[in-house]
Amino acid sequence: MEIQIHNPLDMHVHLRDADMMSVVAPLTSKYFSWALVMPNLVPPVMNTADAIWYRQRIESLTGNDNFTPFMTLFFHEWLTREILEKAKDHIMWIKLYPAWITTNSEGWVKSVLSEKAKEIFGIMEELGIVLHIHGETGDFVMDREANFMPNYLEIAKAFPNLTIIMEHITTKAAADTLDMFPNLYATITLQHLEITLDDVAGWALKPHLFCKPIAKRYEDRDALLELALSAHPKVSFGSDSAPHPQHTKECPGCAAGVFSAPISLQVLAQIFDRAGKLDNLQKFVSDNAVNIYKITPNTKTVILEKKDFVIPEKYWDVVPYRAGETIDWSIKEVK
Repeated sequence: MEIQIHNPLDMHVHLRDADMMSVVAPLTSKYFSWALVMPNLVPPVMNTADAIWYRQRIESLTGNDNFTPFMTLFFHEWLTREILEKAKDHIMWIKLYPAWITTNSEGWVKSVLSEKAKEIFGIMEELGIVLHIHGETGDFVMDREANFMPNYLEIAKAFPNLTIIMEHITTKAAADTLDMFPNLYATITLQHLEITLDDVAGWALKPHLFCKPIAKRYEDRDALLELALSAHPKVSFGSDSAPHPQHTKECPGCAAGVFSAPISLQVLAQIFDRAGKLDNLQKFVSDNAVNIYKITPNTKTVILEKKDFVIPEKYWDVVPYRAGETIDWSIKEVK
């Protein structure tokens, strides 16, 4: 049994920099036509020059793969109309991280509803720049995403022509919020379609499943599965593949992030196949994003076959999602 996925898109990925990027960037470019690359480097991608320089470094590693990396700028309260107008020819997206919420977000946006933030949202709305948000508060960890939902609703109501992406949603509350305003959309990761907090810490701590937002309850996972498997038109795939060296995961103060880039399509095929929804996989990993973002991706076809595949224990010094496990689907060819 085989399926073809045309122009797969990853609308949220971390390619890091330096030695790590040289390993992980080709593992995305090989299988995806486009990827939306996150800006939370050290230092972060703050302006047009940063974005161009970062993209050039990525392209130097992925230039033979018919792959386009699309850059995001780090949302900060010093953004001006002049900066955004200059950036518009090079980026389509701005990424907002509330302060201290995830990797390298320390000390940034303390209030997503400040007057300065709203001023920037208004400029983005005028310029047609999409707003991506890591939507969590600083509350109890299991409540952070649900408690952030009123912020999405307030921004969506105040800026009806601003496209807002609720990134890597993890809760039924987010799934229920999705259709409240026409300008709200969402991405969903691979791991949040499969795991709950029980898998992360219910029996023994599994650091390679620890990510932010943290996996939630069974009813939350099931709500996400319903959105993805039905190919809800406002939802697209964003892996949030976030590599860290093994020693920074298997230690006190474990780094947050799940590395899934090289095995995402295979595991997604298994999930959709077992649910009898293979016909909807194309929409989830490509067509919906094309419609949401009004983009024309590079032409690439990934042929998957129903054949056992053993996920490698490591890629360089990075342990992938479901390392060492055997899954039902493999990649036969990319053309």
